[in-house]
Amino acid sequence: QVQLVESGGGLVHAGGSLRLSCAASGRTFSTYVVGWFRQAPGKEREFVAAITWSGGSAYYADSVKGRFTITRDNAKNTVYLQMNGLKPEDTAVYYCAAGSTKRVLTIDNYDYWGQGIQVTVSS
Repeated sequence: QVQLVESGGGLVHAGGSLRLSCAASGRTFSTYVVGWFRQAPGKEREFVAAITWSGGSAYYADSVKGRFTITRDNAKNTVYLQMNGLKPEDTAVYYCAAGSTKRVLTIDNYDYWGQGIQVTVSS
């Protein structure tokens, strides 16, 4: 089993920044990638960004490319999502997830999920 705990969410004005953290514990060596997803009220959960544990290859949704940066600290088993230039449409519950295959953009790839954390961007 892998446990994931998100932190760092909150309320910010448009144009502001937040950094989300995802601390992983348990059998993290069994996972290949950690991703961030988000779900706004009334909408489906969508991919935001992902990074592989080894090599650090990063992937981004077009909607956040150039504004969000995903990084990882293998020694701490922690993945970060730096969010700059936040917009009201970024408002959502953000979830950290871990997957074991190379299908990093596919939500079904992710077997383990955090509890989610609220990010609210006011206009």
